[in-house]
Amino acid sequence: MRQIVLDTETTGLNPRSGDRIIEIGCVELVNRQLTGNNFHSYINPERDSEEGALAVHGLTTEFLADKPKFAEIADELRDYISGAEIIIHNAPFDVGFLDAEFARVNVPRFAEHVARITDTLVQAKEMHPGKRNSLDALCDRYGVSNAHRALHGALLDAELLAEVYLAMTRGQNSLTIDLTIEESASDNGDSGLAAPIADIIVQQATADELAEHETVMKSLDKEVKGSCLWRAAVSN
Repeated sequence: MRQIVLDTETTGLNPRSGDRIIEIGCVELVNRQLTGNNFHSYINPERDSEEGALAVHGLTTEFLADKPKFAEIADELRDYISGAEIIIHNAPFDVGFLDAEFARVNVPRFAEHVARITDTLVQAKEMHPGKRNSLDALCDRYGVSNAHRALHGALLDAELLAEVYLAMTRGQNSLTIDLTIEESASDNGDSGLAAPIADIIVQQATADELAEHETVMKSLDKEVKGSCLWRAAVSN
């Protein structure tokens, strides 16, 4: 499974009023593993950034003046994203700008080049209703360090979002592993019966592991503002 975590920086907030993309950053995941096969480009938007946007990304007109125009990187970007699941935080914003840029070079809309688009902001709101779900807030919640993020940058934000996404969806790993084990057992004609008790090796947790486990439990207690379900399950 190939996934691309994508982020953009722009001259302003509205592509319909002529705002343009000035930076695209993409991080590749294959089978939920970072590959290092990333895509990154600064882009000459052929206009100035709005004052508010400039304060966010810090990419000046002078810095972008000698960078390629979007038309020059459009084919490379399309080839890179082709057929992948695209993961974006607040997808309508970035996709709206990408659609506008593709329209300028007579290319079909962004969604037509990819398998699907996943919005992590929507996911986060479903998982954490009523809480702040900005990228910075999610980094704090999932223990992803963003101390080096003085200004927004498309590639840096895509890298942070990739780590946040993997943390948010970590349970999917267990599901995949369980299914694989079940399929393997079925293929091998395994009856599914448990191994004899004498053959089962019980590995006791070390003191350090127990202390680490208790730290995680306390963190879960803090999240639910009480006693987490795991403690209730253990006590029963």
